[in-house]
Amino acid sequence: MNTIATSRGTSGSHAQPADARWATVAAFCASLVGIGLARFAYTPLLPAIIGAHWFDASMAAYLGAANLAGYLAGALLGRPIAARSNVVVTLRAMMVLATLAFVACAFPVTFSWFFVWRFLSGLAGGALMVLAAPTVLPHVPPSRRGLASGVIFMGVGVGIAASGTLVPLLLQNGLRAAWIGLGVLSLVLTAIAWKGWPTQTASPAAPVHPHTHARHAPRSTSLYALYAEYALNAAGWVPHMIFLVDFVARGLGRGLQVGAEYWVLFGIGATVGPVFAGVLADRVGFGRALRIAFALQIGGVAIPALGLGMAWLMVSSIVVGAFVTGTVPLVLGRVHELLAHHPAQQDPAWRTATVAFALFQAVAAYGLSFVFSHGSGDYRLLFAIGTAAMVLALSIDLIVAVSNRNRTA
Repeated sequence: MNTIATSRGTSGSHAQPADARWATVAAFCASLVGIGLARFAYTPLLPAIIGAHWFDASMAAYLGAANLAGYLAGALLGRPIAARSNVVVTLRAMMVLATLAFVACAFPVTFSWFFVWRFLSGLAGGALMVLAAPTVLPHVPPSRRGLASGVIFMGVGVGIAASGTLVPLLLQNGLRAAWIGLGVLSLVLTAIAWKGWPTQTASPAAPVHPHTHARHAPRSTSLYALYAEYALNAAGWVPHMIFLVDFVARGLGRGLQVGAEYWVLFGIGATVGPVFAGVLADRVGFGRALRIAFALQIGGVAIPALGLGMAWLMVSSIVVGAFVTGTVPLVLGRVHELLAHHPAQQDPAWRTATVAFALFQAVAAYGLSFVFSHGSGDYRLLFAIGTAAMVLALSIDLIVAVSNRNRTA
């Protein structure tokens, strides 16, 4: 990896192509482990956890929310931790932490034990999300950064699809074996990524364009609205992310195997989502693409609440899955679009958007878990609440767009 260090001085901090590809693979593995498995593998495991009487339905739902709370902590603490140590060491440590969490969850000693490890797995995922791509992309040639970014975020979708196919197979040997099997897979991916990280990286908090002197992003109604929209979007995803498999398996009485099949569809959508979103944004612009994404997600989240049948539920799984990953590059592109004349503030603005996203997702997870446990297990109510959050996000976007158009008219 010495070529990375030498190339910094001659090619604008870009790695040689082979090193850039290897670094991209490392970041792909990080998103697969930290988000695709550490967060989303819990969804197909949820019915089995309840069925094995490890925890009752309401407590198991709160354990799913613990991971999202940890994600918020990781999004907030990832960069400060990396600033105090080495970024690569932090990335490796977080992948190891996620791996340990899988093994620890194989032993449900107490609710508190399980809660802490689910929280720590979320913390690892949040830190990996804010550190992995920014660490790698500066070393990728500009002409390939779009593709590299898509590959990195595809790790989330691949992890979802993998969890949907592997978890039922692993569960044939018992719930404990499933957790340990996921830990082994995470360990293998951690080993693959270990030496792929750039050995010399730019500070993740450092501005790309230091000539911009403003310390804070300029006040922009559109930017603040984007933060709110992204946060509401996160809340709208929660019913699918936590309850989809349980809804199919227990709520519709179709069993864990069928529930896992819908989770695989969700993962397939999440795998192709970043590519689809990028093509859409290239054609119509990030702002309009994001508006289209909100509209499609309203329909996708509403389908389970409306009880339209299993075929439509397949559509819902694919559409929502696609935008769970596809919305990320759209919002990132929109941030850059809104701050095109203030490039040094693009990274801080993206961090703010990520924190808002993580905060609302955690709050929604706890809120919906409370509603579920105190509402006679009404799954459709959860999806109705998620739909309302999506409608509000689109409404804010449209109101601000009309207001800006009237102001410039």
